[in-house]
Amino acid sequence: MRSESSGVVLRDQKHPEVSLSIKDVDSGAQLVAGLTSTLDPDEALRIRRKIDRHVMPLMCALYWIQFMDKTTLGYASILGIQQSTNLTTNEYNWLGTAFYLGYLLFEYPQNLALQRFPVGKWMSINIFVWAVALACHAACKNFSGLLVVRLMLGVCEGSITAGFLIVSSMFYTRTEQTLRVGYWFLMNGTAQIIAGFISFGVLHINTKGFEPWQWLMIITGVITAILAISFWFLFPDSPTSAWFLTPDERVKAVQRIKENQTGVENKRFKMEQMIEALTDPKTWLFALFSALNNVPNSLTNQQSLIIASFGFSALQTTLLSCVPGILEILTIFTGVQLAARRPNSRAYIGAMYFVPSWFGILLVNLLPWSNQAGLLVSQFLSETSVPGFVLSLSWLNNVTAGHTKRVVTNAIMLSAYCVGNATGPLMWKDQYKPRNHVPWAVIGACYVACPVLLLVIRAVLVRENQIRDAEPVDDSEIYVIERITEDGKRVEVKIDKEFLDLTDRQNRDFRYVL
Repeated sequence: MRSESSGVVLRDQKHPEVSLSIKDVDSGAQLVAGLTSTLDPDEALRIRRKIDRHVMPLMCALYWIQFMDKTTLGYASILGIQQSTNLTTNEYNWLGTAFYLGYLLFEYPQNLALQRFPVGKWMSINIFVWAVALACHAACKNFSGLLVVRLMLGVCEGSITAGFLIVSSMFYTRTEQTLRVGYWFLMNGTAQIIAGFISFGVLHINTKGFEPWQWLMIITGVITAILAISFWFLFPDSPTSAWFLTPDERVKAVQRIKENQTGVENKRFKMEQMIEALTDPKTWLFALFSALNNVPNSLTNQQSLIIASFGFSALQTTLLSCVPGILEILTIFTGVQLAARRPNSRAYIGAMYFVPSWFGILLVNLLPWSNQAGLLVSQFLSETSVPGFVLSLSWLNNVTAGHTKRVVTNAIMLSAYCVGNATGPLMWKDQYKPRNHVPWAVIGACYVACPVLLLVIRAVLVRENQIRDAEPVDDSEIYVIERITEDGKRVEVKIDKEFLDLTDRQNRDFRYVL
């Protein structure tokens, strides 16, 4: 019989003086409390496949759309937006920065909202608002109008990656998260390919009074609005309430992620967990990596202009801009597959993918300007380091426990991501053209520092695991929650430590994956 909990308390039987409200424990605790049976591996696999069928297509579609929407500015540069709106080079660069300023200013509020409100519904609202903002680009006539809509895009997108990290940790085990985060992130590459072909198509539209770049904004805005409506009705908020799972399957879905020791979610904001996140060294190491790794991301909006500067026509440039998308798909897919197949290798694999970028940066600076093909290949090589950031996202999710702590660390890392992305466009100045030696030097320095940081993070986590391995094991603690059954009786049922919403520091049984 499924019992309803009311006035539930949590007690540590070893220390009976400890008494906590049910609000302090994980939302999945009530589903799995009292379970003594183990989950059959075949049944766990069936549940995972069912989750994949309903969750992953929507996540991949949204990440494809959001990246395509974000990079429309880069494609619009080839389609005439600078001439139509009388943008200077600095103003164009500031539009790239403005997006991430909006993202940065609202990243923490977005994460708090994701904890407070149903994740799927909150993201749906943000997707719809950004669809409207994207379509409104077509009505802008000057820098001021574009600045406003770019800021709004950034505000709304702040909910997406953070929300996806939370959802991934709710539904998947640690190893599965590495793959799934990679799968939805590689949709960025797909977006570059599709956006390139859409740009190629709209370049052939001849409408009096309505230019190709305006059609690009309208088309992508409509696609985004359709997805927003689909998300509202189809995307789950949590495995404890997923519409496509039966009540029994919801229990098994929560039981399946027990090994993560991170639970599902907790809607109560815990100040002590926020303080722990702010004082945890690994939080800031990941944040520094995120900031430095994303300064070079300014290439996203500069890519079309750089390729065109090599001497390619507008049509050739729109098609060649698809190549980095193909490279991103290949590098992310191979990177997450390697990380999933080779345990505790995230740092090594992430660092490895920076090596081709080093060669690309050297060649794009040293090859003669007349070597068009060589410069083009060098430009493409410089963008192979993406797996490092993708692995860092799932890695941070894997090594952080406590829902409030996870929300805060995600906010810090994604805020650092915004800082890198917001400062990057400002280094592309007219005086550095056409070779852009200064921006390339900055990108090279970042790509040297990033793999070093990954290895430092690994060393810190190895040391912490060694300290915990040396501590005596205490299995004497037993936790229970008190329930009121349907017939009014009070019963106590055992609850596993994994669902107490403890942080990775509080739970000494927690081990950091590497």
